[in-house]
Amino acid sequence: MEDSQIVALYLARDENAIRQSAEKYGARLRALAACIVGERTEAEECENDTYLRAWQTIPPHEPRDYLFAYLAKIIRNLSLDRCRAAGSQKRGARLVELSEELEASLCAPERASDALDAAELGRLVSAWLRSSPPERRSIFLRRYWYMDSVAEIARRFSFSESRVKTILFRARRDLKRHLEKEGYVL
Repeated sequence: MEDSQIVALYLARDENAIRQSAEKYGARLRALAACIVGERTEAEECENDTYLRAWQTIPPHEPRDYLFAYLAKIIRNLSLDRCRAAGSQKRGARLVELSEELEASLCAPERASDALDAAELGRLVSAWLRSSPPERRSIFLRRYWYMDSVAEIARRFSFSESRVKTILFRARRDLKRHLEKEGYVL
């Protein structure tokens, strides 16, 4: 079933929307949640919560052309919230590690209060990603959106871990340059 048809089911308040969403995207959503929360049962709970949140937010939102992205954003945020609430040391350490990797690119800590709002930052990062070579964009997203480890990314792309680290280092450096050019990093 096409995304627009599934969204139409949500808009019509037809419970088949949830079944169709789960059938089409359930495995991918669980995998995303599992990368964050680390446990299959918690990932399944996040998936169920995602369908509930989608049910509650469609309408007013109508993600006809980007349903997976819409659901992925919901499950990612729910998973991160669950991690924070649980205080999971293992996952918490992973989140801190990823945050520190990007911190140097996104803003100077002492000037964080002067930073552009989150929507503007999102626009700038999205523009940078669209202009990036597909391989670098995929590796960057696997690391910072899907939260894959360097080892997992290396396996996925048949690269050495060293090559993945180099690509990520250069990507962060290029992102920082892009943001500086746009007046974001001071």
